[in-house]
Amino acid sequence: MHYSVLIIDDEIELSEYTAKYFNMSGVSAQFVLDANSALEFFKENTCSLVLLDINLGEDSGFELCQKIRQTMDIPIFFISARSAEDDMLLALSIGGDDYICKPYSLGVLLAKVKAELKRYEASQKADESTGDENIVTLGDAVINLKKATITKNGNETPLKAMEYKILVYLLRNSDRVIPKEEIFEKIWDTTFVGDVTLNVHIRHLREKIEDDAGQPKFIKTVWGVGFMLDTKGTA
Repeated sequence: MHYSVLIIDDEIELSEYTAKYFNMSGVSAQFVLDANSALEFFKENTCSLVLLDINLGEDSGFELCQKIRQTMDIPIFFISARSAEDDMLLALSIGGDDYICKPYSLGVLLAKVKAELKRYEASQKADESTGDENIVTLGDAVINLKKATITKNGNETPLKAMEYKILVYLLRNSDRVIPKEEIFEKIWDTTFVGDVTLNVHIRHLREKIEDDAGQPKFIKTVWGVGFMLDTKGTA
């Protein structure tokens, strides 16, 4: 069976209530309480987005995220009472697409989830054509928008869901400075996103595209404003 959202959280009352709220709002949701139950869920079911807590009793949401990422590229939103920047950085570094601190507003969470589902499910229904418009070259990096991959030095690496969305937006607005607030609004549908989240995804993109991620030629930081994709790759 396919669900829009799988909630993985050992707080049973919160998980049950969140799933019920989502279902009543037209977003099909199921919940499990631990890592093993989540892995069993994926043997029989699919979903389009995961809400994943870090603390799962004796299990780790970080480790579970890595296992999910081995076979699936669905969006993963971490939900946690842990608000330390190190936790956020780790969550985003291992494959998380967003990080939402508890306690959260169910209305705001639902809005974020709906926006992400709309983007993700639309991308799954995208045109299957393989025309040249799906291939973009930045220096030695070849971006395949249809496959959501970047090939550099003979190595093909997949783009995570949020990396893909940010890169597509940068490409569509190349050679102009894009304020961070605009990226937050267009990618996350909200301005209530921390700089840490965006900066981590930008760093991952640079590592896949640039010769030297520490001195980027293509994805440039415009200090105090935002970012710019320089298609010419000037130093």
